[in-house]
Amino acid sequence: MPELDELVRTAQRGDALAMQELLSLLTPYVGRLCGPIALDDGPDAAQEALIAIFRSLPRLAEPAAVFGWARAIAVREAVRVAKRARRVVPAELAEVPAAGDPELAVDIRDVLDRLSPEHRAVLMLRDVEGLDEQAAGELLRVPAGTVKSRLFRARKSFRKEWDR
Repeated sequence: MPELDELVRTAQRGDALAMQELLSLLTPYVGRLCGPIALDDGPDAAQEALIAIFRSLPRLAEPAAVFGWARAIAVREAVRVAKRARRVVPAELAEVPAAGDPELAVDIRDVLDRLSPEHRAVLMLRDVEGLDEQAAGELLRVPAGTVKSRLFRARKSFRKEWDR
């Protein structure tokens, strides 16, 4: 996408309007990544990620890769913030609502609260973003085999917590 490449290059040169436009494009994407990993601290993680992105922007070698590059930073920041803010988790789920019930999202969030940040990150990258083990491992800076085993444990933990 030539317009995105030029926008990134212009922002890399310090153009304030281009930086603002790039921020407008990246903010919802980064927020969508950080929220399910850092949970209540998702907005803080997104803010930290955006700061890291814009501080590092001059070093981005391939402007067309800005979204993948931002994803890597956002996931790492979300895991870091979530680890820093470990929370006490509620003991039990209420009765599970039917699909389509607005309470379902709240219950899913409650189950995610009970998982470790690493497990939330691997679920997000594999099941929501659709990355393969290799790509997720590169983002998380772990081998693909570690991603596979974390994903297995994360899914198992999610099911166990959901059935409580």
